[in-house]
Amino acid sequence: MSTPEHDLSNILRDNLLAVQARVASACVASGRVAGCVQLLAVSKTFSADDVRQVAACGQHDFGENYIQEGVDKIIALQDSQPALVWHCIGPMQSNKTKLVAEHFDWAHTVDRLKIAQRLSDQRPAHLSPLNVCLQVNIDGGETKSGIASADVLALAAEVAKLPRLVLRGLMTIPDPVNGFDAQVAVHAKTRALFDDVKAALNLPHFDTLSMGMTGDLEAAVHAGSTMVRVGTAIFGGRAYPV
Repeated sequence: MSTPEHDLSNILRDNLLAVQARVASACVASGRVAGCVQLLAVSKTFSADDVRQVAACGQHDFGENYIQEGVDKIIALQDSQPALVWHCIGPMQSNKTKLVAEHFDWAHTVDRLKIAQRLSDQRPAHLSPLNVCLQVNIDGGETKSGIASADVLALAAEVAKLPRLVLRGLMTIPDPVNGFDAQVAVHAKTRALFDDVKAALNLPHFDTLSMGMTGDLEAAVHAGSTMVRVGTAIFGGRAYPV
């Protein structure tokens, strides 16, 4: 039995409010200023209508892992929700960079100069430069995407030169670890790397640490995250195609 639309709207609103409260509490607990951490609602596998209902509650930033699916939603909502900000947070192959460059506002998963160059070359002139983050494999996970920590500074220096991109910061998806202190320790490595890059390159817009999800957002905020990516706690569990 499907959930009536008004009930679904209430559920999404209550979920969003609960996540916002978690982020606010995490800021207080870590001695950080309220409002310093941005919430990115991860809407992969959910419909454009679900996004519309969450947007109606005041959420502006949405993250998509699957590029074509994200583009379809962006197009579906561009007339009714023109103020939404769209973030590509999934893997990006060379044959998909044009879609990202033409439709998204942010790309969080840049880990090769080739990808960055294509994004810059393919960014339409009528759009503002694309905001990008470098994805770092901060814990060395064998199955994880991202550049090694030792190579971040060199890549950042090259990406910062590209004319149609703005290098905004770093993004990580570490493997899950048990316990708050262990989670903080992993995220603290990214914060330290971020500080090193910022000091070395003195980039004026390098201000974003995209780290922390539903299960570890409190630890990420404690370690210095400026943007947490939350999907399940807002939209609910996902049903993936078999």
